[in-house]
Amino acid sequence: MSSGNSVFLVGGVTRDLELRYTQSGLPSVTFGLAVSRRWQNRQTNEWEEATSYFDVVCWRELAEHAAESLSKGSRVIVIGRLEQRSWETEDGQKRSKVEVVADEVGPSLRWATAQLSKTERRQRTGEVSSGFGSVAATEIIPSSYIEEEDPF
Repeated sequence: MSSGNSVFLVGGVTRDLELRYTQSGLPSVTFGLAVSRRWQNRQTNEWEEATSYFDVVCWRELAEHAAESLSKGSRVIVIGRLEQRSWETEDGQKRSKVEVVADEVGPSLRWATAQLSKTERRQRTGEVSSGFGSVAATEIIPSSYIEEEDPF
């Protein structure tokens, strides 16, 4: 995650998640997130609230896990980055939107409990060279990750 473009959001999922696959089989899921903030107006002493809405995009195993674990109304914590996407409509209009591309998504345990289960992962072993010579290294790779694929 880039230090210049990081977001940390806590909010409620606004719609059920739908798992989709790219033509090459890469899983993705998009969900809406409502983030509310509440404050007391110092002049009226009344509580006020404002809500911001975000589209969150998850890729690969995170997408599959989110689709299996979350539903409309779930309170979640999202860590990711902002990314602008542009396209042209069928009638030639240019459109763009800013989305949150999630690196991590988890349940908020403030008002709920969660049961976690680990998924299987495969390992890739190889030799890594550094300024101090070569060393054996083991890298944990999600089982559905395909190195040549890039979601963009």
